[in-house]
Amino acid sequence: MLAGEVYSPYDKELMQLHKQALIWVEQYNKEAFTDCMERKELLRKLLPNTHPSLTIQPPFLCDYGILIYGGENSFINYGCTILDTAPITLGKNLLIGPNVQIYAPVHPFNFKERATGVECGKPISIGDDCWIGGGVVICPGVTIGNRCIIGAGSVVVKDIPDDSFAAGNPAIVKRTLL
Repeated sequence: MLAGEVYSPYDKELMQLHKQALIWVEQYNKEAFTDCMERKELLRKLLPNTHPSLTIQPPFLCDYGILIYGGENSFINYGCTILDTAPITLGKNLLIGPNVQIYAPVHPFNFKERATGVECGKPISIGDDCWIGGGVVICPGVTIGNRCIIGAGSVVVKDIPDDSFAAGNPAIVKRTLL
């Protein structure tokens, strides 16, 4: 899974990791705003490789949690889904709007191979000081550079260079920010 090779999500070890993540996700989303310390502890269990200053508004969903990294001084708004079948690296000082979807899994194009249930994952990286607008979809293998803004509702299928404003479906660079 980490190496980007084909794997089965039905592997016993992966299923156990996924099950544990779902338990913690469910608990995290139930805690909502009733107990901030309990929520922080659950987030640390679910996302052990992220910075303690990362704030995520529930509801939040992820596949495993253990492949999500970084996020120092970053904020993720309501309804975010991160499918972390490959490393997802979050930069510092990110603002991620509501209902953003970050998808690392890639399914085979060949229908016979797809029917076997195998998949692979491609890593995603979001640089420092970015603002990802609400409803954005970030596809497998994408790198978003530092200091970027991605317009609401965009679908990011290709890399976005540093200091860019990108928007659309597919997202394209509309202008340079510096």
